[in-house]
Amino acid sequence: MAQRTVLLVLFDGVQSLDVTGPLEVFAGAEKHTPGTYRIRTAAMNGAPVRTSSGLTLVPDEALDDAPDPHTLLVPGGQGTRSPDRRLTDWLRDHGPRARRLVSVCTGAIRLAEAGLLDGRRATTHWAYCDRLARDHPAVEVDPDPIYVRDGHVSTSAGVTSGIDLALALVEEDLGRDAALVVARHLVVFLRRPGNQAQFSAQLAAQTAQREPLREVQQWITEHPAADLTVESLAERASLSPRHFARAFRAETGTTPGRYVDRVRIEHARRLLEDTSAGVEEISRASGYGTPEAMRRAFVKALGAAPAEYRRRFRPAAAL
Repeated sequence: MAQRTVLLVLFDGVQSLDVTGPLEVFAGAEKHTPGTYRIRTAAMNGAPVRTSSGLTLVPDEALDDAPDPHTLLVPGGQGTRSPDRRLTDWLRDHGPRARRLVSVCTGAIRLAEAGLLDGRRATTHWAYCDRLARDHPAVEVDPDPIYVRDGHVSTSAGVTSGIDLALALVEEDLGRDAALVVARHLVVFLRRPGNQAQFSAQLAAQTAQREPLREVQQWITEHPAADLTVESLAERASLSPRHFARAFRAETGTTPGRYVDRVRIEHARRLLEDTSAGVEEISRASGYGTPEAMRRAFVKALGAAPAEYRRRFRPAAAL
């Protein structure tokens, strides 16, 4: 197996975990299968950089002296808030030479500035998705997933999602067993699919201001198998269905139906991951009624049927 060079780009104001998270994943994979990865770090002039948290990182070399990598990884951080013409030019020249182009968090902004995301689907930290879409209309920005893979270009969301993406790349290179070994060593689960939402339903939606609506949100979370039609929820909030639907969306930023969908799929996912219950039982407990209804919801939201989801993302010890 040919050794793959992984080059991590450093700059002042970089988010340290965007660098060290993926670095530890690839380093762990190299320990598991020696000769697999050659990991290098490089900065524009080869000088030490100061991260957004104040940590100083010393690169291996200057970017102009770095070898053409198999995997070029661009982290994010406060340093991405202002364009860096020299780094943009370097990425524009060298990015296309990489077999695999990766960004973590707002590193996607750096790639977009270099034109490397034009015509591609990408994501970034939830707080910067609007900016990425506004400043780079040629990029198809998806704010929901923890990472997106579009051909040889992969982009991830907030800081820890860089670990999830790196694990997915290791699994692609070395297989699931090697990625599981690395995940266990780092005490993380190899079970977060890339299209998993950046937030749970409760975090993705705002908390309603009015107490009746907050109580309805809590009721939905605790009773996913109940009658959660707008009419039923409106009655619980002592509002007319029309008033309830309008108020719920205004205060939470999402519709009642979409909120219910997210709660139900999260509930079903947890049961698939953490229990040995059958699909039919889980479909009833999660409010789908039938396995076929749950299958359609899973394929639409996660790109995998429930059985495939369980096979891929349930911890091996529980199988």
